[in-house]
Amino acid sequence: MIKISKIIFSSILLSVCLISAVAAFAQIKLVPQKISLKDGREFSLNLPANYEIIPAAEGLRRVRFFAVAPDGRIFVTDMFNMDDNRKGAVYILDGWNSKKGKFASVIPFMTNLRNPNSVAFYTDMKGQDWFYLAETDKLTRYKFVKNSMAQTGKAEVIMTFPDYGLGYKHGSWHMTRSLAFSPDGKLYVSVGTSCDACEEKKKERDIRGIILEMNPDGSNRRVYARNIKNAVGIKWIGKKFYATNEGVDHLGLDKPDDTFYELRDGADYGWAKCFQANGKVIFDPKFARKNQPPPDCSRVPVSYAFFPAHSSALGFDYFDGKTADGNLKNSFLVALHGSTNRNDGRGYKIVSIRENNRQEDFITGFVEGVNIYGRPCDVLRMSSASFLFTDDRGGVVYFVRRIKK
Repeated sequence: MIKISKIIFSSILLSVCLISAVAAFAQIKLVPQKISLKDGREFSLNLPANYEIIPAAEGLRRVRFFAVAPDGRIFVTDMFNMDDNRKGAVYILDGWNSKKGKFASVIPFMTNLRNPNSVAFYTDMKGQDWFYLAETDKLTRYKFVKNSMAQTGKAEVIMTFPDYGLGYKHGSWHMTRSLAFSPDGKLYVSVGTSCDACEEKKKERDIRGIILEMNPDGSNRRVYARNIKNAVGIKWIGKKFYATNEGVDHLGLDKPDDTFYELRDGADYGWAKCFQANGKVIFDPKFARKNQPPPDCSRVPVSYAFFPAHSSALGFDYFDGKTADGNLKNSFLVALHGSTNRNDGRGYKIVSIRENNRQEDFITGFVEGVNIYGRPCDVLRMSSASFLFTDDRGGVVYFVRRIKK
């Protein structure tokens, strides 16, 4: 009887532990909050009940990625629309009011730019601040003057990029270029492929579908990671380098995964012959050749986390162990921009992710039936319980914060 009682007690204890573990990672309960914009648009977005969401800046176009300047101001890019154009801009989000959760004004810093997706700042050993601008065809830098309201000095061209590829109707080429600096001062640049799934020309293999590493002046350039289709979001978190990546489009609605990587120096991420589906890397039969063995996909790294096909994961930020709110503690917030095919409704939300691909919805409601109210693009942590995010469809920057009780 004693042995049986111990077994029963152990079984109950194990069940309680399992239930507790499941509860700890159960989906956060989201509640609708009404959004009212200055242009008259009204809709609801769903987020945790102990958070509020505020339109912090409005009236933008295809607003994309944030960067924080050496003077503490927040800059944001705007690509204008989805065409290849020279109408893009970089704006200063000026006059932050933390009480209201709004910026006083949006000031043009640079205009007439070719698809400016990403900018970055760097301070060299001499104390000189630099402003880096990534456009479709080139990467330039300028000497940056703190508190300036417009670009100063002449452009220094760091490098040029291929600016052609198959049109959108053929699976699209990638116009965005993304920037990140590591803690040790190296510059990283992500360049997407020229097509959806193909074999790049030999001369393009070290410039397309890669992440480059270089010194701040462009010297000692090398490929850090290759065969990664389109890593739009790249960021160093401490000593680790992370990237979101979009999968190919020709394999249907349910594969491949859209991925979130902890990048490895020198790694080959398999595009286009290998892809990931449900967390496993497999060979794409499109590239099967008669009398030739398939490539070894076993060496392709598996992602840190992954999302349903065509979710289009873009920007992200990290909330560390010092974060008081368990909804955000030790998690990444990732913006899922959403599929260009509105009918399948993949993505269109902000999710939190932790190790072992544990995911929870954090903000939803951007798509309801035939209505699309926004497409989240980038996330910028403001404090341990607040963040900004961009909506590049509605042209809005939102502020989200935990409500103090």
